[in-house]
Amino acid sequence: MKISSTAIFGAAAALIAMPAFAAPAAKTTETRLSTLLVFGNDPCPRSSDDEIVVCARQPESERYRIPKQLRVKRYNAARDGSWAGTAKVLEYVSTRGLPGSCSFNGTAGQTGCFRRFLEENRR
Repeated sequence: MKISSTAIFGAAAALIAMPAFAAPAAKTTETRLSTLLVFGNDPCPRSSDDEIVVCARQPESERYRIPKQLRVKRYNAARDGSWAGTAKVLEYVSTRGLPGSCSFNGTAGQTGCFRRFLEENRR
């Protein structure tokens, strides 16, 4: 028995279309969720049938401020410290590996170690 390709195509189309005729389409309702920041005595908007509104109340003094998560600045010695402290850090960092640096790689490292020893004891 030989089956033609049009018969196979017709049967496949009937199977695909069958569920559409079998059951009516169900009505789907989507509810939206809205979260808002409300400042001072401002009213929170009312919810509707298809929307849920959640309000978080902040004091009036926070209305025009940058959010707290973005206000945090980490301490940076070069920006927030004194100039003397910054100069000391830069002096220490820039002398590594140079003569008088108290390091095992570099020329005259032992003289730098002795100089550091004298400076620490002088304090």
